[in-house]
Amino acid sequence: MANHDIPSPGLGTYRNTDHGECVDSVRTALEVGYRHVDTAEAYGNEAAVGEGIAAADVDDDVFLATKVLHPRFTDDYSAGSIEANVRSCLDRLDVESVDLLYGVHWPAGGYDPETTFEVLAALHDEGLFDRLGVCNVTVDQLEEARDASAVPVSVLQAEMHPLLPQQDLREYCEANGIAFVAYAPLGNGRVLDEPEIREIADDRGVSPARVSIAWCLEKGTIPIPKATGRDHIEDNWRARDLDLTDAEVERIDAIDDVERQYSPDYAPDW
Repeated sequence: MANHDIPSPGLGTYRNTDHGECVDSVRTALEVGYRHVDTAEAYGNEAAVGEGIAAADVDDDVFLATKVLHPRFTDDYSAGSIEANVRSCLDRLDVESVDLLYGVHWPAGGYDPETTFEVLAALHDEGLFDRLGVCNVTVDQLEEARDASAVPVSVLQAEMHPLLPQQDLREYCEANGIAFVAYAPLGNGRVLDEPEIREIADDRGVSPARVSIAWCLEKGTIPIPKATGRDHIEDNWRARDLDLTDAEVERIDAIDDVERQYSPDYAPDW
């Protein structure tokens, strides 16, 4: 279950748009034990995420990831716009660099791999980010990004949970040394009502959320569950200590109720 040295699980911050609540949840998560925080320019909360990290009473480094190029955030995919977007992200986060930059949040709008990754290579050389990733792409689009980029594309982020196991993407990533970051590991809450998940949770005396996150960990992915309250933040974190049996993993694998939770009109042809 290697995770390519990216702290796991991480804290997702999608839809965490109340500034004060976001600051508090990031600070709380880091004080609970998380060391990986995920945000994006399109989330509108980078400033709060940066404040939460700065406010946390922790000594260890925090692995910080953000994303650019979302079609609902920008319609300008020119080289100058891409560079300006990345620099603006860093300004809002109040950092000089990030550990991971997802160079495309959704491959839509005017996204052009050649232009995008040429700009990102220059910004990488300047030291504005360490690792380069992409989000919400197909295997073909991932290969296209890797071919276009002088900087290794070492991380993929995609929706992944027991109702969307992403077998093909995971196998491709494993074969090519790419870390798989799983967003929506609870299936937007849908997984929590799945009978197999609930039965395993009841048998183990834990929450369905913890079972789902533990399953994602068993699959070698890096789940980034979203949570704001301390109870849920702590519960998600404790999934690290839940070792599912082979039989339990197989029961979850056998769920055939496939449901993709995020497929907007600008999504790829999955």
